Amino acid sequence: MHQSFSPVFLALAFTAQVAIAQDNRPEHDDTFFAKPLVEHIYTADPSAHVFGDRLYIYPSHDIDTEKSKGSADDGAHFDMKDYHVLSMDKVGGETVDHGAALKLEDIPWAKQQLWAPDAAEKNGKYYLYFPAKDKDGVFRIGVAQSDKPEGPFKPQPTPMDGSFSIDPAVYRADNGDYYMYFGGIWGGQLERWAGGSYSQTGVVLSPTDTALAPKVVKLSEDMLSFEGEVQDVQLLDENGNPLLNGDNDRRFFEAAWLHKYQDTYYLSYSTGDTHKIVYATGDNPLGPFTYQGVVLEPVIGWTNHHSITKFQGKWYLFYHDCRLSEGKTHLRTVKMTELHHQPDGSILTVDTRSTE
Repeated sequence: MHQSFSPVFLALAFTAQVAIAQDNRPEHDDTFFAKPLVEHIYTADPSAHVFGDRLYIYPSHDIDTEKSKGSADDGAHFDMKDYHVLSMDKVGGETVDHGAALKLEDIPWAKQQLWAPDAAEKNGKYYLYFPAKDKDGVFRIGVAQSDKPEGPFKPQPTPMDGSFSIDPAVYRADNGDYYMYFGGIWGGQLERWAGGSYSQTGVVLSPTDTALAPKVVKLSEDMLSFEGEVQDVQLLDENGNPLLNGDNDRRFFEAAWLHKYQDTYYLSYSTGDTHKIVYATGDNPLGPFTYQGVVLEPVIGWTNHHSITKFQGKWYLFYHDCRLSEGKTHLRTVKMTELHHQPDGSILTVDTRSTE
């Protein structure tokens, strides 16, 4: 699963000028384009939210450990042990690292691998949602609370009942309901849950089978548990047919994220082994969603994980790459760039390789 691009690709990734390849490209804010938000630590998987008048980014925290020396399809070399929260009051302003907001050692049920988190606010309380492997090596999703968006966060003593897999992303609907999107194949273990309960071997799909879907579930009023059943998020092609497992350029791999632009819901996600962030659109936050195109072309490194948020009147894409670590896939760096929706609602594709 986790491997570096070829030397040829890495060389291409360092070449010159810009990115959003359209004849009539809108004026683009390049303040942070291809620049790390912080360099004193490695960060990845950024989930960005605006709380009050400040932008907060909730990334995972990449570190070097003995496990990170190798590379495996199950992602064992991503061995993160805490979460830091970043924030800024304006684009181009100082990015503040608020320090460790939650540590693995303080989570009673978790054994290892604090992967991509997300956060939400309700009634002045802040909630950090995170995946981790439990004592049996099974990914579950936990939740921690704080009175401040930067933490520190106090975790619940057990994972959320009925949770599994990775990459929680929380969306507040217009009616005030909160939904969690989650899931990831391969190292994210979705194959192991395809039969309805956990299986160490999981299912093996053929290229013509319907691809495994991201999951969605409504959160309870107290934001600490699931309300109702976990559902599949249906992803369709242009003819209304489900995306297939062999359609590696379009099928879901991990990192689901939902945003709304005008009256349309955009579900974006990573394609994993084809290294893209793509998107599909629908008229309901629960789907179905029809595939539309590419948000972000491949970056330096194997993984790709993002978020999309509006801040001070502009939309921004948050992502990571491995340029700072010279291609080490487990040492990534969070970046951001302006994102543009065209008049027809389509998203202008971002390609950072042509600027680096």
